[in-house]
Amino acid sequence: MTDPRAAAQRWARTWQRAWEERDVEAVLTLYAPNCEYWTEPFREPYRGLDGAREYVTQAFAAEHTVTAWFGDPVVDGNRAAVPWWATQIENDEPVTLAGISVLQFDADGLVVEEWDAWNQADSMRPRPLAWGGG
Repeated sequence: MTDPRAAAQRWARTWQRAWEERDVEAVLTLYAPNCEYWTEPFREPYRGLDGAREYVTQAFAAEHTVTAWFGDPVVDGNRAAVPWWATQIENDEPVTLAGISVLQFDADGLVVEEWDAWNQADSMRPRPLAWGGG
């Protein structure tokens, strides 16, 4: 069984690099074939790798000049919460996203469920250093 803390750290490192480089395939290596990916509380989840691919592809298509930061995961059992902050140009407008992803891992360290929540500002804002992490 993969250590959930190591899986969460891998998830954060991979997402940080892949988001900035808009590398959909790198993101997909983090998810189990039967995953559920909830991008907002009241949306239906994207299901399976095809669903994850659909969401990430359309999100990355609208974003460029991304700078992403991921904090240290908080881990309990096979679940982790990872805070993140990103500045980007989205649909030709400056945006800052501050969010958290709650992840559940399988025995191989792949995400079987992700639930994201975030706030958005219509400008590029620096990450608060008090958030800690890397």
